[in-house]
Amino acid sequence: MKTLRLFFMTLCAGMALSAAAQQTVTIQGKVKFTDEGFKVQVYQRDGQDKKVLAEAPVNADHTYKVTVPVSKPGTAIVDCGKWQSVQVWLEDEDMGIDFRGLDTAKIKIKNPPYVYIRAGKKNEVMNLVNFYAYRNYQSMIAASQAVYRAKIEDEKKSQELSSKLYDHLSVDHKAWMRYIVEHNADVTSVLYPLSMLNDEKDADIIIPALAKLETQSETVRQLVADYRKAQADAKEKRERMEDGKPAPNFSFQTEKGKTTSLDKYKGKILVLDFWASWCGPCRQEVPNLKKYYEEFKDKGVEFLSVSIDAKKDAWTKALKEEAMPWKQGWTPDSGKEAMNTYQFSGIPYIIVIDKDGNIYRKHLRGEQIKEAIEDCLAGKKVNAPKKAVMSMGMMGAM
Repeated sequence: MKTLRLFFMTLCAGMALSAAAQQTVTIQGKVKFTDEGFKVQVYQRDGQDKKVLAEAPVNADHTYKVTVPVSKPGTAIVDCGKWQSVQVWLEDEDMGIDFRGLDTAKIKIKNPPYVYIRAGKKNEVMNLVNFYAYRNYQSMIAASQAVYRAKIEDEKKSQELSSKLYDHLSVDHKAWMRYIVEHNADVTSVLYPLSMLNDEKDADIIIPALAKLETQSETVRQLVADYRKAQADAKEKRERMEDGKPAPNFSFQTEKGKTTSLDKYKGKILVLDFWASWCGPCRQEVPNLKKYYEEFKDKGVEFLSVSIDAKKDAWTKALKEEAMPWKQGWTPDSGKEAMNTYQFSGIPYIIVIDKDGNIYRKHLRGEQIKEAIEDCLAGKKVNAPKKAVMSMGMMGAM
């Protein structure tokens, strides 16, 4: 009897998973401003890889309708003509999403309006997370503008002020994610804000939330198991990038088209700068790098800038414009290997690596670069990195 009961439970679980694999979700709405060939696309990210699930054109009457296959519950991005996008939860809720669409402003700035999802409770959780992310980004812009307008002559003090403001936004973000998780622990989409919490510091919220989810069904239990594995993998990757750990090797092309790798630079202190031609903050950092290059180039310090530009022509054009006198590299895969390995999503991403090839300090800007070089030359021990100024050159700008 016990064997039969176990067989029945296994069969039911298999049927549930099979049903989930055949599920589709319909997303439809209107786009206010469109252009020829405008599309709405639904895709998912696996690291830096993009998997398109479905897409549909925007009709002459500005409406669209896209049917999305759902193999298992999870997040996805609904993109409107590469002008606006919104993170949604794909499971069993059809959605209505309206977009403003094409940016009609004379001066186009990557700061699109908030997008609301009309659906059920699972996507209402996504609305809460998305709205806070939108407001947090507006606050980040406002903080940056306030510091800039203050015209603080001491760059170090200016960066310290920016860091304090960003620290406050980070604390505020965590508080909101805790609140959302605590009050929505019975909804599968809560796994999205859960992933933004710290497994150790927020265990008082995470453990009961996961336990509550696991009581729902075998399908949800598997979803929670997948979440735990993903979090464990992410933790392992973060630990690989701690200060004092070996800088991971990766390959890139030189200006002459020759493929080389980071391990060729072992033996000297290295300032590694990930950047791109389209990234304003990256190019604003170039004068600082030039200044420090002149100061330290004869003291056993190498500089290497690696572009994650998608197109080589854009990189070479920017090289001529910036005239950086140190070694340059380009990643033909748009930086996917480097970004997955080094766990960054915003640029500029600047690291100081010691003579032994270990990460000395990362997330550096301005005076922080010079301080890290000086400390490394002086043989000071690796310590916790200083608070970095949040980058405005996020990957969404690509």
